[in-house]
Amino acid sequence: MTDKTTIETKRYEGLHVAVIMDGNGRWATRRGLPRISGHRAGVMAVRRIVERAVTIGIGRLTLYAFSSDNWRRPSSEVQGIFRLLRVFLRMEVERLRQHDVRFQVIGRRDRLPKAVLREIEVVESKTLQGRGLRLCVAIDYSSRDAITAAAAEAACAFQSHKLPLPDLVRTIFAQALTAEGGEVDLLIRTGGEKRLSDFLLWESAYAELIFTDRMWPEFEERDFEMALEEFSRRERRFGAVPTPGSAIAAGMA
Repeated sequence: MTDKTTIETKRYEGLHVAVIMDGNGRWATRRGLPRISGHRAGVMAVRRIVERAVTIGIGRLTLYAFSSDNWRRPSSEVQGIFRLLRVFLRMEVERLRQHDVRFQVIGRRDRLPKAVLREIEVVESKTLQGRGLRLCVAIDYSSRDAITAAAAEAACAFQSHKLPLPDLVRTIFAQALTAEGGEVDLLIRTGGEKRLSDFLLWESAYAELIFTDRMWPEFEERDFEMALEEFSRRERRFGAVPTPGSAIAAGMA
């Protein structure tokens, strides 16, 4: 490992990066290609960014692959996405194991095709002992649904009619929603749109947000590195005052 890579690994160690991988369909359409070609190119972008995340020591990478709203898309496109997912899982499982990556999926599983669910479970099982990057893929995912489920869990925790303390409810919510991945540090969205689209809403409360016009199939390692560099220049204060001597403090003086 080079000195530069060693420095980067220390710099980003344990970071939770979330990515809304937007723009596959538009990337293909602009080139006169079927939308599924954009999703196929998007799979290659996933491989690039996962490999770079491993190299520089990212702790957790959460990728928004298929939202609960995406079921509204044409059935041919949805089926094509799931076929690509199965191929990706089969091709990448050994590579993930070799790089000590633990793979997991968040979101609903009851609506997924059985063949896709089997592949997911196989890869999760084979990478369970991974101690490096935690690669999380959101499939049939809705943050509102996740928050609703957390609310139901909180309701079950209280049997009396007495209103529970807000702080206790907040703790239960936080445990339910962030037990696995924790808070998001940096959220990147490709494709030019500037919204969160029902993705990790609770977990991203204090995330730094970076939006780029680059379509996901075009997103390269350098784009990822530039986003991380921009993140490292920001001062995360979580509601506190700027630290003495910081650029923000100087600007407010």
